[in-house]
Amino acid sequence: MPQDITIKIIDRKGITHEVQAPTDMNLNIMELIRMYELAEEGTIGICGGMAMCASCQCYVLNDVISLERNPDEEAMLSEAYHVKENSRLGCQIPITQAIDGLEIEIAPEQ
Repeated sequence: MPQDITIKIIDRKGITHEVQAPTDMNLNIMELIRMYELAEEGTIGICGGMAMCASCQCYVLNDVISLERNPDEEAMLSEAYHVKENSRLGCQIPITQAIDGLEIEIAPEQ
């Protein structure tokens, strides 16, 4: 039976939020950030989660997930601002049991 997992998200103002994320709704990190309104409306997920805008870029702060990016994600981040070695696109990180305890920081607005 699916359970909610806990994810820590640092918003663009530096405030840490510990949120519950459902694993049975086929959501991703970008949608979770929007669901909890942790970024200003219209500043995250502009492309709708198609890995075409980098507005959902975030920094992975622990080793819960791989920093390996898929080709679309790599291409988008190669053109984005504020990119770091631990950058990932939130729309490309599905919410599953495997990411319980993930800690991320939302990158500055593009």
